[in-house]
Amino acid sequence: MIWEALGAVLIGFAIALSARRWLPERFPDATLTLATGPVAALLGALLTRSILGPGYPLQVMIAALAVGAALLSVLVRPPRRHPRRPAAPIKRHRPAC
Repeated sequence: MIWEALGAVLIGFAIALSARRWLPERFPDATLTLATGPVAALLGALLTRSILGPGYPLQVMIAALAVGAALLSVLVRPPRRHPRRPAAPIKRHRPAC
């Protein structure tokens, strides 16, 4: 059980580090990101272990990965959009009467 918990924490930390590295502008708070990953993975592992029971270490690690990624996705902020400048007015030539 202790190895599954330690493995889940390491998986969660790896997910958080990779998310922070690949999308730093979408995860602006590094402390929150690096704390959420391991805690979420540990929660997923413990929940799966309590449902399945002992003897399913691969399924527990897969669930830790899935729950860790799902809860980290809650922290993702939408990308910044640059404000649009108004278009230049169209100059129309009026025919001389």
